[in-house]
Amino acid sequence: MACSSSSGSRRPSACLLDFVDEHILLEVLGKISDSFDRRSWRMVCRTFYKLECSVRRRLQLLRAELLPQALDRYERLEELDLTCCAGVTDENLIHVADKAGKRLAAIYLNRICGFTSTGLRYLSQHCLSLVEMDLSYCSYVEDDGLLGLARLNRIEKLKLTGCIRVTDMGLESLAAGCHRLKTLVLKGCVAITDAGIKLVAARSEELMILDLSFTEVTDEGVKYVSELKALRTLNLMACNNVGDRALSYLQENCKSLVDLDVSRCQNVSSVGIAALPTLLTLHLCHCSQVTEDAFLDFEKPNGIQTLRLDGCEFTHDSLDRVAAGCQELKELSLCKSRGVTDKRIDRLITSCKSLKKLDLTCCFDVTEISLLSIARSSTSIKSLKLESSLMVSDNSLPMVFESCHLLEELDVTDCNLTGAGLEPIGNCVLLRVLKLAFCNISDYGIFFVGAGCHKLMELDLYRCRSVGDAGVISVVNGCQDLRVLNLSYCSRISDASMTAIARLSKLSQLEIRGCTLVTSDGLTQVAAGCKRLVELDIKRCTRIGDPGLLALEHLCPDLRQINVSYCPLTNNGMMALAKLGCMQNMKLVHLKNVSMECFGNALLNCGSLKKVKLLSYVKQSLASGVVEQLENRGCRLRCMDKPDS
Repeated sequence: MACSSSSGSRRPSACLLDFVDEHILLEVLGKISDSFDRRSWRMVCRTFYKLECSVRRRLQLLRAELLPQALDRYERLEELDLTCCAGVTDENLIHVADKAGKRLAAIYLNRICGFTSTGLRYLSQHCLSLVEMDLSYCSYVEDDGLLGLARLNRIEKLKLTGCIRVTDMGLESLAAGCHRLKTLVLKGCVAITDAGIKLVAARSEELMILDLSFTEVTDEGVKYVSELKALRTLNLMACNNVGDRALSYLQENCKSLVDLDVSRCQNVSSVGIAALPTLLTLHLCHCSQVTEDAFLDFEKPNGIQTLRLDGCEFTHDSLDRVAAGCQELKELSLCKSRGVTDKRIDRLITSCKSLKKLDLTCCFDVTEISLLSIARSSTSIKSLKLESSLMVSDNSLPMVFESCHLLEELDVTDCNLTGAGLEPIGNCVLLRVLKLAFCNISDYGIFFVGAGCHKLMELDLYRCRSVGDAGVISVVNGCQDLRVLNLSYCSRISDASMTAIARLSKLSQLEIRGCTLVTSDGLTQVAAGCKRLVELDIKRCTRIGDPGLLALEHLCPDLRQINVSYCPLTNNGMMALAKLGCMQNMKLVHLKNVSMECFGNALLNCGSLKKVKLLSYVKQSLASGVVEQLENRGCRLRCMDKPDS
């Protein structure tokens, strides 16, 4: 609103927001949790922009070259996530240390390969307030880098998943300085041995969570671990050198343990399982030597709340013993287990009144009688997974909808559904995730989803070939909160569906693979409406070409992952992809109209790229030095030989 003086001269216009107290604006900003909404807030005016910068504590950066400006702008930054940046170098880490070292409490660098021990040591030397660090799959992290981390005497959480160069020497350095460690993840660190584990266990007295999965640790190493007085969670998944003796050590010494995963430990048998201490969470998936005897002690009352028995075989009354003893059970997974029958499910459901999550994926011996038991006795269930289950049909599923009103997740992938069974789905008003892939669902069934599931956030209709535009439009009209939508190989949908999908302002993932009626015009509409789109799969969409990709370049700046394999792109479309500043993962198989020179230029120009899928001959035909440059900055090339079919 402009004001004029008596002389007719004009003064600068004043904004109403200039008269609003800053504390009130900060109160409003504090109510905005969604990152996209906060970005919209700071774009309103300079006042909002400065306020947002002044209070931001956490930043996820998508491009390493923006790091200097970001560190200058956000003066209170305490948590920095660089996992989406390709090519973070030692110089970048030095800059982080110099600018934000005194206040930085957490930094995430997983899957970044551009820095070395030099940058890590400098970071450790100047960021002494660090409490959390993620170095997972950083291939250049080795013992020298961990030597620097020993200075971080405040560090409480450290993730080193997949750091294959780390040895016992590196663990010795950690143990010497990081006495406050509460969480340590060493998953896949195949060079460490019991000696290194012994050092960590001896000096990290506060350790509560330890992940040794996929390592060479043995019973002896677990013995040292069992002496940790504060340990609550231990993951030994796929540790093939761990056996029953290790579990006996845990039973004797580790009274604080409540969460144990020994899935795929081939040397763990029923003897070891029977000797386990009282736990809240137990994972026994695919343990080949665990037999009927393992469940003898389960019949005694116990406090287990989460139990995963995927791939187990039940005979006689073993599952009945679980039902008798685990009456506080909240989560149970029996995925791909044999011997799961209606009678045993009924006893479980009847006994375990607190059950919230149940996974019966590929349990082929259960029938609709089990669904009746669930509907009758598990009305408080929130997650139900029934993929490839013969019990699910249009006649049986309504029983669940009519009784389980608290259901939030339902997976009936590859079940015998045609649509009529979805009619009462509106009773489940809290449903967030619905998976109907491979079902013979028609638009008639989808109408019920759109009419009743207004809080739906994820919908999977993969290969539901009878679904057309009418069904998609009905879903969009009723489910405006959708974030994830899979319509791959729904061959009847066309640009009319894309016009509707463009109204889903919160959509972040869209798969329309094999939808050959969708054109570049349809994709352009999606790009214009779905500003939050992060992942897109248009593989085998043979009518989407350069115009669609050009629209993505201009309208979807946050796009990070795309599959354009078998699409009729030319060099122009390929270069449009390269201009997407946040792009990290591209699948580029059988792009016949793109030249080798363009492939090379596009891949090099896409500075944020971390992963790319190509045909082998394309990689071999790229100009000299292209592959080397990509790999040096941390981009992984996955190459394959695949026929054009």
